[in-house]
Amino acid sequence: MQTIISSKTKTVIIGPDRPFTIIGERINPTGRKLLAAEMAAGDFSRVESDTIAQIAAGAHILDINAGIPLADEPEIMAQAIKLVQSLTDAPVCIDSSMVAALQRGLEVAQGKALVNSVTGEDERLEAVLPLVKKYGAAVIGISHDETGISEDPEVRFLAAKKIVERAMDHGIPREDVIIDPLVMPVGAVRYGGQQVFSILRRVREELGVNSTCGASNISFGLPNREALNMAFLAMAISNGLTSAITNPIKPELKQTILAADVMMGNDENCLEWIQANRQPSESGAGEGRSRRTRRRRERQAK
Repeated sequence: MQTIISSKTKTVIIGPDRPFTIIGERINPTGRKLLAAEMAAGDFSRVESDTIAQIAAGAHILDINAGIPLADEPEIMAQAIKLVQSLTDAPVCIDSSMVAALQRGLEVAQGKALVNSVTGEDERLEAVLPLVKKYGAAVIGISHDETGISEDPEVRFLAAKKIVERAMDHGIPREDVIIDPLVMPVGAVRYGGQQVFSILRRVREELGVNSTCGASNISFGLPNREALNMAFLAMAISNGLTSAITNPIKPELKQTILAADVMMGNDENCLEWIQANRQPSESGAGEGRSRRTRRRRERQAK
């Protein structure tokens, strides 16, 4: 059960026996008025800085959204993807509710992109899946259909199953479908966390596909959101979540993911954890002090 996403020169493998995959969410003007205004005006400087920062923080794939009201979304999407691809070899996730923007993004994306997203609605499936097949992409399937977003995990699972089956009918391999179980705010839906965990287990065991989600949705409307987000993410990973669309710049997030990889056995010999948490050696600190002392003495002697 491996989903392969690639750029022109780099491959990312998503799977239950692999380290957790971080899909960086920052290149998205939704809720970011300044970024939206800049992108609409052709200023991509913030896209550039967000790209560099997310890769430095450990993002494996970058989600790119260009949904700006009254703007030329397909062309902005193309410009953003071209810029991102010039700055990093990380694969891209093309994020739009507009089919024309998805198509334009797929036209310029190098390698094998991830499309975000398709729902279980028949009209949406027939609009998006042929594009995914044509360009050899992978796709995120959102677990709802014409009936809306259900609080019943069985209904959401059946929507996910429909998406996988319909994708296969279009010639898209099962492993190229990644299911988003839809995270509901636990402050409004008491068992929202349990519902997601149940769906994730069934997606892994019954559908045999990978999964993703927007992890921060779980804490919407509640105080100390970060603590809830981290607890949820670790528990979701233990129940089968293999990737998440999230903000990699937050250090707590990276620590939680690295720790989960250790507990799931996906960090061989705990090397990534050790590297990320290794303290400076005493000898190294002593050498630094010696160099500072020598420089101070040299200045005093002049």
